[in-house]
Amino acid sequence: MKLIENPNRTNWSSILKRPTKTVDDIEDIVKTIFNEVKTRGDEAVNEYTSKFDNAELESILVSDQEIKGAIANVSDELKQAIQLAKSNIERFHAAQKTEKVKLNTMDGVECWQEKRPIQKVGLYIPGGTAPLFSTVLMLAVPAKIAKCKDIVLCTPPNSEGEISSEILYTASLCGVTKIVKAGGIQAIAGLTFGTKSIPQVYKIFGPGNQYVTVAKQIATKYGVAIDMPAGPSELLVMADETANPKYVASDLLSQAEHGSDSQVILVTTSTEFAKDVEIEVGTQIEKLERKEIAKDAINNSKSIVVKDFETALELIDQYGPEHFIVCTKNDDFFVEQIGNAGSVFIGNYTPESAGDYASGTNHTLPTNGYSKAYSGVNLDSFQKSMTFQKISKKGIATIGPAIELMAEAEGLQAHKNAVTLRLNDVIPSKAGISNSKLKANNE
Repeated sequence: MKLIENPNRTNWSSILKRPTKTVDDIEDIVKTIFNEVKTRGDEAVNEYTSKFDNAELESILVSDQEIKGAIANVSDELKQAIQLAKSNIERFHAAQKTEKVKLNTMDGVECWQEKRPIQKVGLYIPGGTAPLFSTVLMLAVPAKIAKCKDIVLCTPPNSEGEISSEILYTASLCGVTKIVKAGGIQAIAGLTFGTKSIPQVYKIFGPGNQYVTVAKQIATKYGVAIDMPAGPSELLVMADETANPKYVASDLLSQAEHGSDSQVILVTTSTEFAKDVEIEVGTQIEKLERKEIAKDAINNSKSIVVKDFETALELIDQYGPEHFIVCTKNDDFFVEQIGNAGSVFIGNYTPESAGDYASGTNHTLPTNGYSKAYSGVNLDSFQKSMTFQKISKKGIATIGPAIELMAEAEGLQAHKNAVTLRLNDVIPSKAGISNSKLKANNE
């Protein structure tokens, strides 16, 4: 990790730059695959699965027999761990349910809001070197609580054309309705347009690499919503000399091992602490099975020393991390004032891994600075807020004249007439006045 001490504010943007490609760099590739899938459907999906995943498939749909086999392959111990995580995630997301909001804005004018499920959702689960069955929990559990009708899961197969048993077991446990052996751009395109095997959905969820992120953004051009722009994983740790260097190093590496394009940042008020963490990172990284991936990510990462907490907070808010760990002598300073972060982890004994797996919060979070404007996935992500209104005769008599005046001021005569016709029936005396005005206008 590169050590940077007391950087000038004018250099913060360049120092905090993510190691990601721009949309322009890969948009042409995404558009080409989208067009192929749109015109050739399953055939194109299969071709790209063969090209990118080295898998030759007879069918891109997972069979019931494959699911039964996967359930048998998962150890009882892991099943219990997954069930514990599922229980916590269910409890936290079920608690996010809200009651119908209903009130009379004025006498005779009744308005209310209700939540309704998004009927068809697509869940993208990264595979590759680390099949993320935990992401199945994070997406399928709230989708089920929200009562989404169709829950379609796409994930890339291995070279044998198989999906990891853990992903299949978790998907079955959480009520996924269809599982598709497709990953990357072709999976997002399939969910966007629909194919013979892949249902078209209304909203796509899930993290992925930079190609998947751009594909999701392109999907929005075809009327499909997405959860958020969620690309390579990132973590920022704010720690001072009171923190444990071993813990901090382990947290940094837990994100670094996600992928070579991941980024981790340490912000601290102590140069000595930064050096201690650097030593620990060097020691711990050598023991990791994914150390080469972690080393690539660490090369993209930085330790930044600042003079005080106020400066640290300003820098962290400018970065807007996906995951934010705070471990200082005054955690409340950051917890109470942080404005931009996907998910916050507080204190020595709250590793980011807890949120990734089992504490109950969702780990599908905005990256690349999007936490400045986007929330992480939650129950509302799988629902729509619909508003309703009902106006009585008394209500239209009361509110109608104001609507007439406003519509007339905007030059929208039909809007005004829609009210006037009703007022003429509700308030007979108004009919004569309105007709007189209309006659005068015609003359």
